[in-house]
Amino acid sequence: MQVVIQPDAEAIATLVADEIERLLRERPETVLGLATGSSPLAIYDELVRRHEAGRISFARSRAFMLDEYVGLPDDHPERYRNVIEREIAGRVDFAPGAVQGPDGNAEDIPAACAQYEAAIAGAGGVDLQILGIGSDGHIAFNEPGSSLASRTRIKTLTSQTRRDNARFFDGDVDAVPHHCLTQGLATIMSARHLVLVATGAGKAEAVHHLVEGPVSAMWPATVMQHHPRATVLLDAAAASRLQLGDYYREVFANKPAWQGL
Repeated sequence: MQVVIQPDAEAIATLVADEIERLLRERPETVLGLATGSSPLAIYDELVRRHEAGRISFARSRAFMLDEYVGLPDDHPERYRNVIEREIAGRVDFAPGAVQGPDGNAEDIPAACAQYEAAIAGAGGVDLQILGIGSDGHIAFNEPGSSLASRTRIKTLTSQTRRDNARFFDGDVDAVPHHCLTQGLATIMSARHLVLVATGAGKAEAVHHLVEGPVSAMWPATVMQHHPRATVLLDAAAASRLQLGDYYREVFANKPAWQGL
């Protein structure tokens, strides 16, 4: 696992956008994994700037979403398909239908989950998966206690996650759905490169477990320790509980430029 500590979200966004730009230039058919929440917003803004400047195109690429609420109306502004459209997909040149997400309103939820797994596999898998991390260590909506071998499925959100996400529902925790569809931890681990972003002191405990703790279903993100190419990008506040912070800074400062992320 590579740990990169940067001054702020903008510096992190630049590094991630550099890597995505490199991928798109080398292979325009790159398959991206898109996350919602506040963590990737600066990345999406930077990608849009580069697209508008003519530096990158998503016209031949595809993307898959991590998760989706169950039961929100199709036109609800916080339905994740609409959030992704608003934050990135509708601001660049993805082809129609190139961005897919699990169907949280499907009549047959298990079938919808199996179909989503098949769609990801049919696209050749995800080349670069963007991730955030919850304060309780969840990635996507794989809550504490999730199987490390899990695949796309329905999950019940914890009270902590619903409280954390209430900020997107005008502070009303009762408006946050109780259930979601989410890529499983094994699904996420199948991506070729995992890029997790965390900023702020509220993520410091989860980051500590992710990077330096034992692998445990109680802190689902720790499964990333088993991935052959996982990059964790942090600001100083999110990195504040790391015991080896100075070492991580030294390693990245002396990394050959050609290696990228």
